[in-house]
Amino acid sequence: MDETSEFTTTDNITPQDVAEVIAELELYRERLVQETTETAKRAKLMRVNVMAQLEPELAKIDSALQELRNQQASLSVNN
Repeated sequence: MDETSEFTTTDNITPQDVAEVIAELELYRERLVQETTETAKRAKLMRVNVMAQLEPELAKIDSALQELRNQQASLSVNN
């Protein structure tokens, strides 16, 4: 059997699957901000500076979340 046949195709993705990924990514984003803020506080760094450095990563996460929400909406309409 071909190895590629084992991979899941996008045809089998349900809105619920996308919702689970969205929830996990939101939790990751929240944990990233919280842990970074706590570490910065312990290191006595200014929150503004830390958030400025963290912002590019948060923007990537927010962009991925928006794409997933769009995909979820598209799947909901098609089903």
